[in-house]
Amino acid sequence: MKIELTNFDAVIFDMDGVLIDSEPLWKIAMEEVFRSIGSQLTRQDFQKTVGLRLDEVIIFWHQHEGWKNVTPKEVEQQIVLKMVELIRANAAPLQGVLETLAFLQARKIKIGLATSSYEILIQTVLKELKISSFFEVTHSAEHEAYGKPHPAVYLTVADRLAVSPVRCLVIEDSLNGIISGKAAKMKVVCIPEKTHFPEPKLILADYHFDTMTDFLEDIGTIAQ
Repeated sequence: MKIELTNFDAVIFDMDGVLIDSEPLWKIAMEEVFRSIGSQLTRQDFQKTVGLRLDEVIIFWHQHEGWKNVTPKEVEQQIVLKMVELIRANAAPLQGVLETLAFLQARKIKIGLATSSYEILIQTVLKELKISSFFEVTHSAEHEAYGKPHPAVYLTVADRLAVSPVRCLVIEDSLNGIISGKAAKMKVVCIPEKTHFPEPKLILADYHFDTMTDFLEDIGTIAQ
């Protein structure tokens, strides 16, 4: 089913796995930090918490493993610092991202960012990818009482963009993100992150594309 862009006043992007191929970096950072505190977790384990806010991920695994001599907050801070380092060393936009942002901006569609990543990581990604100017509003779920799959982060972005949620189109890559967007009464595009294990429940999204370039072609962007 083709997307009718005239049905939307804003497009709100997730960040990790949508704008930047950061999911592998998250797994590297978490595996390295968790190993340093004596955890036995592996990158495969981290599939269980994809799309959650980092503090919620750490609480989940702390309850599972019960590490000693280190607090969840200290683990969180170490992972964030490692992610900043990894993003600066490896930042590159995913296929079709720059072209899609430019297309939406040229057509005066409002552009927002709603992510579970922390503010420092938002700013690092936007700076390294040189895409800050495209976004009218960026917002981290760290400022909300609940992260995804709760809809709060998307509703806040819609409010700050002064757009009704039903006039917003969300771009997501994970099940928790899709649930968040749908709970906010928004239409959701799913572009699955390629390092995730196949997740049949992603069918909950309204639209499905393999890449951002495919999405771009659907909304009629690429001149022939």
